[in-house]
Amino acid sequence: MNDTAPVSPPRRSLRWLLPLAVVAVLGAGGYAGWRFWQQQQHEQEAQSRTMAVQLQGLEATLDALRRDQRATSQRLQDAAATNRVLRDEMLGLSQRSALLEENLAKLADSANQGRQAVQRDEAELLLTQAAQRLNYADDVEGARRLYAQAATALAALPDSEGLNLRQALVQERDALDALGAGPRVQALQRLDALAGALQGLPTQVASTPAGDQTRPWWQAALAPFVDISPSRQNGPLTAAERRNADDALQLELTLARAAIERGDRAGRDAALSRVEQWAQRRWPDSPALRAQRAELQALRELPLQTSNTVLGSTLQQLRTQTDRRLPE
Repeated sequence: MNDTAPVSPPRRSLRWLLPLAVVAVLGAGGYAGWRFWQQQQHEQEAQSRTMAVQLQGLEATLDALRRDQRATSQRLQDAAATNRVLRDEMLGLSQRSALLEENLAKLADSANQGRQAVQRDEAELLLTQAAQRLNYADDVEGARRLYAQAATALAALPDSEGLNLRQALVQERDALDALGAGPRVQALQRLDALAGALQGLPTQVASTPAGDQTRPWWQAALAPFVDISPSRQNGPLTAAERRNADDALQLELTLARAAIERGDRAGRDAALSRVEQWAQRRWPDSPALRAQRAELQALRELPLQTSNTVLGSTLQQLRTQTDRRLPE
């Protein structure tokens, strides 16, 4: 009998699978390489675009720097031109200053010739003003300032002409210092003190045992029931009468101050007399009131004008020297 041999699988199909696998592997590798190459190309293009943008920014920055450099150069040129102009102006000012100094030197030379005459005139004017302040306004403090300025003006005079004047001025300033604040200022101060003291006077006078002994017997008997006082001057005043008296006193005190300030002795004495009359009516008789009346009398006797034979001697000597220097 014939035995049939087993059929072996066809090897031709296996031979075809291997090339196909190789081709598939190569295709996959090629596709992967192509994809990688495409990605590289895209990255390069993106990098190129980024570099282009950066390059454009750098170019814009360079252009801005060039513009700033040109502007700075222009400013430096303008500053250099301004410096040249300023240097020329400074040279011109230096020349002008030199000319002014020369002219001032000439003026100083000519002014030195009349300097002493100007100082004498200045001292005479200051002393005249000081005399007017003392005579018309009794401004002792202002006169002291003017005398100090006159002493400065006389200090530059040579000893041949200014020594006697300076000695006389020292004597006048000592006499002026001895006056204090001046008679009018002192009178005003005492008047203000008197006005304050009047307001502090008692409106009622307490009775004392000594006073009861000097009263008549009928006043002593009626004293516990009534208070008897002369009604013509010191009678009890109503509130309205007291206000009227206070207003009248203030008015008369103001008039007295004004009279003292202008040196009006008659007006001062008349105002102080009216003050005394109103004080006698406003307050009852008391030792304090009598003391203020004595102060009013002393105020009426105070002088309102500075009187000193030494004052004015320097001005008289200065005028005498000026008359001698004038040509006949």
